Amino acid sequence: MKEERKKTIHEKYERALQRGERFWPDSIFKDLVVSLGIFILLLLLASFIGVPGEPKADPSDSSYVPRPEWYFLFLFKFLALYGQIPVIGKIEWLAAALIPGVVLTLLLFLPLLDKNPYRHYTRRTLALTIMVVFVVSMVTLTMIANVPTAVDENGRLTLSTWLQMGAGLIVPGLAYLVLLGLTFLARKAGAAARRLQVWTAAGASAAMLALAAIVVLVFPPPAAAEVEVANTIGEKFTLGADLYSLYCTECHGVDGDVTVITGVEGLEGHEINAINSTDLMYTNTDETLANIIAYGLPGLGMTPFGKTYGGELGPSEIEYIVTYMRYSWDDRAELPSDAVVSSIPDLLPGEVPSYEVHISALVKRYCLSCHRPGKDNNNYLMTTYEEILGGSDNGPAVIPGDPNSLLLLLIQGHEQIAGDGSTIRTMPPNKPLDQKYIDMWTLWILNGAPNTAAEAQTLTPTP
Repeated sequence: MKEERKKTIHEKYERALQRGERFWPDSIFKDLVVSLGIFILLLLLASFIGVPGEPKADPSDSSYVPRPEWYFLFLFKFLALYGQIPVIGKIEWLAAALIPGVVLTLLLFLPLLDKNPYRHYTRRTLALTIMVVFVVSMVTLTMIANVPTAVDENGRLTLSTWLQMGAGLIVPGLAYLVLLGLTFLARKAGAAARRLQVWTAAGASAAMLALAAIVVLVFPPPAAAEVEVANTIGEKFTLGADLYSLYCTECHGVDGDVTVITGVEGLEGHEINAINSTDLMYTNTDETLANIIAYGLPGLGMTPFGKTYGGELGPSEIEYIVTYMRYSWDDRAELPSDAVVSSIPDLLPGEVPSYEVHISALVKRYCLSCHRPGKDNNNYLMTTYEEILGGSDNGPAVIPGDPNSLLLLLIQGHEQIAGDGSTIRTMPPNKPLDQKYIDMWTLWILNGAPNTAAEAQTLTPTP
């Protein structure tokens, strides 16, 4: 550096010192103001946007795809795109560790590598243009992070994957090479080469953002499956009631008071303890109840329900069932006000029940435990409106307008004889329905079994 240049810099530095600010309290005060602003922003984001909850971690769930926090999504996507490169992409540690490590090392040693004596941004073109391309590539990779990379049936990259690779790998990679090449020309061409560097960075940034926008708009990411996650006791109780109806009522009954199992293949006539007793609730902790549900009691005929042991329930779902049991049958536990005790709406005077509002909730509570796929139910499923009106091994169970529909006869306590001479037992097998629910089924069928509430509102009740 020439002596005149050094002298000029020292003079500017002395003038800056004279009109500078004190570290305390001036600089500290500014830092506090900015920190307070960030803190308030985080509070607002947490209050009005929040983070979607997820169920408890389930080691047995092999379909779960873990994802990093948003500020690491760019690296997550970089690794996914890098993995699509034939042969090279299979060496994952290069993309996961070596390349980010090299980038961070270059940033660390950048002051030693870039010995440009000038500090004005117009004289530091290489550093600024590379940083612009790097930051925009991070933004681009974050934008397309939720769009999956894929290959077609012939093993070739799809158009979506090519566009993603262009936005996240090819364009920024070429931009870095061009910027470095122009640096050597800048020593001879001067301002013209620096202008080319600026245009290169601007063009590459625009191209990356445009490709990312096309990917997001033309190949939107698949909608994430909604998962109900309960945070309060009331929410857990409500979800637990539905899960109990689905998985437990077949053996234990709706109220947990069954002592002799009826209508369950392999367990017919099996004697069990009522699970709604205070003795059971007082002497078993929530953890013990959860373990019983997860592991089962094979010696007593109860199969495991935990996914880890071959069942269908995850840790959160088991917790919800235990919460429902605790707050239903333990008189020491006070049920919160936000808990939904019964999800079956009562009929208003002159109202015709509909599947949408009344029957679907009634079926979920009393019927789905048996009448769902995988159960011994004479091929009569009740998971949808169409299935309820459909047939079974014994013919149609519900005929709109017919008071002698098979389902009505069975819930009213009248056993029937099937075509093969076997007996069709009454439903539910363990305990008769409350009369108000029998009346609800009857009124629904006699009035044509309307599907939606709007259809039901147009009808005059047929007694």
